[in-house]
Formats: sequence, structure tokens, C-alpha cells
Amino acid sequence: MSENQAKYSADSIQALEGMEHVRMRPSMYIGDVGSRGLHHLVYEVVDNSIDEAMAGHCDRISVTINEDNSVTTEDNGRGIPVGMHKKEGVSALEVVMTKIGAGGKFDKDSYKVSGGLHGVGVSCVNALSEKLTATVHRDGKIYAQEYARGKALEPVKEVGKSDKNGTIVTFLPDKTIFKDINTYSYDILATRLRELSFLNKGITITITDKRNKDDEGNFVNEEFHSKEGLVEFIRFLDDTREPIMKDVIAFEGEKNGVPVEVAMIYNTSYSENLYSYVNNINTHEGGTHLSGFRRGLTRTLKKYADESGLLKKVKVEISADDFREGLTAVISVKVMEPQFEGQTKTKLGNKEVTSAVSQSVSNMLTFYLEENPEQAKLIIEKVVLAATARNAANKAREMVQRKSVLTGSGLPGKLSDCSEKDPAKCEIFLVEGDSAGGTAKQGRDRHFQAIMPLRGKILNVEKAMQHKVFENEEIKNMFKALGVSIGTEEDSRALNLEKLRYHKVVLLMDADIDGSHIATLLLTFFFRFLKPLIEQEYVYIATPPLYLLKKGKDQRYCWDENQRDLMIQEMKGGKDGNVIIQRYKGLGEMNASQLWETTMNPEHRTLKKVTIDNAAEADRVFSMLMGDEVPPRREFIEANAKYANIDA
Repeated sequence: MSENQAKYSADSIQALEGMEHVRMRPSMYIGDVGSRGLHHLVYEVVDNSIDEAMAGHCDRISVTINEDNSVTTEDNGRGIPVGMHKKEGVSALEVVMTKIGAGGKFDKDSYKVSGGLHGVGVSCVNALSEKLTATVHRDGKIYAQEYARGKALEPVKEVGKSDKNGTIVTFLPDKTIFKDINTYSYDILATRLRELSFLNKGITITITDKRNKDDEGNFVNEEFHSKEGLVEFIRFLDDTREPIMKDVIAFEGEKNGVPVEVAMIYNTSYSENLYSYVNNINTHEGGTHLSGFRRGLTRTLKKYADESGLLKKVKVEISADDFREGLTAVISVKVMEPQFEGQTKTKLGNKEVTSAVSQSVSNMLTFYLEENPEQAKLIIEKVVLAATARNAANKAREMVQRKSVLTGSGLPGKLSDCSEKDPAKCEIFLVEGDSAGGTAKQGRDRHFQAIMPLRGKILNVEKAMQHKVFENEEIKNMFKALGVSIGTEEDSRALNLEKLRYHKVVLLMDADIDGSHIATLLLTFFFRFLKPLIEQEYVYIATPPLYLLKKGKDQRYCWDENQRDLMIQEMKGGKDGNVIIQRYKGLGEMNASQLWETTMNPEHRTLKKVTIDNAAEADRVFSMLMGDEVPPRREFIEANAKYANIDA
């Protein structure tokens, strides 16, 4: 028997308590320990307050980012109970804060519906915080308790009298777990809180950032309050698009015991933008509620079009997809016991929800179409236009996909492929211009790095009809090089990744304004046509250096002005002496070994991963920056110009 076998005994089996497990495997509970996980902590605490609001006990929630990067959330709900818990022998507040799987959400009498229901919630936040303070205003008194890394430091104490009710939680994320606790983004949090105010009309939600002040010397803050809920949400999302109808079509009610809210509008764009929520959770993978919406929409519109005779002279065949082109819709359902597929809570599995949403949409649309025949005609005309364009797009798409990638002849001539065949090990650089492409080809590791030079600025897909996109030479080449195609067994419009040839797609552009513009055009294309690549975290942006500093044999690269200035002082070492500064205007100014060393070598390079934190906000920003409407774009640029670093 080997020594290792001998050691493997009953004592080797570790039984981790709930909180210890959270600390050891935080990603299982909050997704990751980077920026996304950090923001998730705030959402977990806010969700408790939202649940109070959904139960009808709370109408004000505030979130404050403090100077030390701790976060305070406050609500005017009932306050977490503080009485003695019979089973645990400590205050109910302590149980909620320190026990995984504790909370009122499991008691059907306390909460009809809730966002959480995995029972990790605030106790998980507590476990991952260096310190946390919970303050409860309840029954005319104020109670408080402090914790460190999930453990109570002392019993719950009465600390004063109060004339209000509610819960205040302040937590400081643990530096030993999170990579950088100073990365709380005001914009990311504000976007989510705005979304919550649309999904829960009548609640006032405020956010304050005590780390920054505005021009008048006040802390940066915003207040969100929606009277019309999803109707306002649709107007906000479609602010930069041109509607083809006067009103937002909306429905709010209960079907088969499931509260359903739907709002939708048609615009002149060519994309379908559906956003679905279950108990305020964004289900970006869809599920039964989205299937119900699509079914109800297609059936009702088709029936109306057939009965009204609007399709008599139409020569093209109309498919279900055509009814959704140019549609922006939000579907929000509240489900008492939601069944999510997978851990991530992004796909609803409850079968009963399909018919509830389908019937709701069908009733809403039937009534609207009958009451508004002029608007109905505009919608059907849009559908016919979509069908005509789809036929043209299919022909163009077939041209893209006619040559199989596997034959080899289907690969574009400009692609310099790698020798490795395992997609998980391969990466492709999409490089701006032939000259930089030539340098990248010389500098790369041919074993696993492929180079695809792009000529000039690609088509702005936000403004183009679909068949124009597939006719574009550069876009055709990218599809062929990547090995992706359109259409799967389940969905004719979905992206097929079966033959994807690279699991790293790196955008390599000049570090100037033109380079940024090309990167934005490419990201628009990826977001609209290759979104699963972003969702699976296959898309990256390379960061070539801006400066090369030389002093004698000492050579150093810098990526921004601050780094350059610090490095110059360091190289001088307090002595006089010239440091030669070379500014790289473009990739072509670097030789092959410099490009490899700084930008392409996996051991030294920095790649920025492209992720989607909030699909609705990403969609809105892309349509605003890349669409036809000028005023919203101007407003955005004016509001954010102070952050731009323009190097003329």
C-alpha cells in the first residue's frame, strides 16, 4: 500500500460548513471574483428590498457607494425580524445573516414571489465581506449587529429608538477574495437599479456615489421612479430608434395564477430585441415565458393578416421570424416557485408559464389590432417587408456558406491560418490593414495564432439591411475564417458554432481614433450577428503599447500617459539625462518582434475580455451610437466627453 493510500482515511473527508464553503468556492455562488461578482453582491442585498416591495411593504430603496468602496443599502420595509429563533437559539436577524438557506422566501405566507429562492442571498454577501453591519428599525426600536467574514462579532443589540421601519446593510467586500474592491462602477449599478424601477413601478430607487462630486460639489446621484413601468422601459430602450406606430402596446394582468406584464413596439430597425424577466431576474437565455410570447404574437398577427386580406397579393412566404423583425418587447412574469434550468437562473423552465403568456399576448394584440386598424396595417406592411428582405438575405447567406470550411477552399485568401486544429487552443487576430497584418504574420506563433487582415472600415451593420450585411466582402471573409454559419436545427436565425475554429477572437487595432472606430464597428457586428461568441467570452481586444522609452540599453513600453511619466522619472533615477520617447501612431510602426513581445505573446500581453453585463443597456447604447438618430448621440458624447482622452 502506498503512503498516499494509507493517509486517505475518514479524517481526510472535509465537511465544510455553509459559510466556509462560500468563502472557498465563491464563484459557485456569485459567478466570479472579478467586477461581475463584486456587483452581484449589491444586487443580492437590493433583491431583498425589492422582495419587500413586491410584497407591498416598501416603496423606497437607496444604494450608496461610500468613500472606502463599502456599499450601503437602505429600505423602508418591515425590517428583518430580530426576535429569538426557536430552533437556532439566536436572533432571527443573525440566522438570516449567517445561515445559507435561511430567509422568509421559503415561507409562502411571507413572500408570494421573490427573486432569490436559492437561499444564498445576504448570508453569502456577509461571508464574502471583510465586515458587514446590519441595522434594523422595527417596532419603534433600532437594532444592530456587526459581522466579520460571515461570523457575528456579538449578539444583536438594541441601540436606540425609531419612528420608522426598515433595514440598512453596509458591507465592505473582502480584499483577500476579490481581485480589486475599488472597481465598483456607478454606471453598472445605476443601469441595474433603473431596470428594477421599470420592472417594479411605483418604487423610488436612488443611487449615490460618495467617491465623486458633480460640477456643483454634490455627490453624484440619480433617482429612478417609474409610473408606467414597462411602457416607460420600452420608450427608454427605443429612444434612439424610429417607431412605426404611435403607442406602446402593453398588457398587465394575471393568467392562470401567473402575473404577466408585456410591453412592445415596432420600429424601423431590422433587429429583434426581446428582453425577458422572471421575478426581476433577466433571463437572457429565455425560457417558457419567451416561447409563450413568440407563440402568442405569431398566431395572433398571422390570423389577423389572413382574415383582413392584407396578405392576398404578397408573393413571398411569411415565416414566424418575420413577425418579430423591428420589434422591441419586454416580458416580465412573477412566478411563485420558478424552476430555472441551470445554476445561473437565466432560463425559465416552468411549463405552465408558456400558455399564461401566450394567452395574455394573444388577448392584448387581438384587442389592439381591432381597435387600431391603421396601426395594424403598418405592422403587417413591416412584416411583409421583413419577409422580402429575409428572402434576399437567405440568398446572400447561402453565397457565404456555399463553400464548406472543411474543404479548405472555403477559407478566405487573406487568412494566414495556424497549424493547431483544436479550436480551444487556437486564436485569430483580426488586424486593421494589410501592413499591420504583414507585421503580425511575421511576429506571431504560427502553431496556434492565425492572422486575418481587414481592409479599412467594415460596414456599419446597425444601419444596413441584412442581405447587405451578408453581401459585404469583409463580413463574408470573417464568417468563413471563423467557421460559423447561420441556422441551427432548433432556430433558423441562430448562430451555429459547431465548426467554430478559434476560441479566442482578438481585435488588434491601432491605438488612435480610427482604430477605435474600427473596433466599435467590429463590436457592433459581433453584438448583432455573432453575439454567442461574446456571451461565451471568446472575444477580446488587444492593447498595443502607446510609447517606447529608451535610455541607453534600457527599453520600456508604456500603455498610457501616467505610466509614461512615472517610467521616465524611474529611468532617470533622479539624474539628468535624456529619455528618448517614441510614440506609436499605428501598429505598422512596430517591427514583428516588438509586436510579439508587447501585444501577442500570451506570457506578457494584456487582453481585454468583451462581456455583456446588461443586454438591454448594451443594445440601447449600440443603437444610439451607431444608428441614424443624431440628437441622442450628441447628448451622450457631451455627457461623457470629459472622460475621453483624445490624442490628436
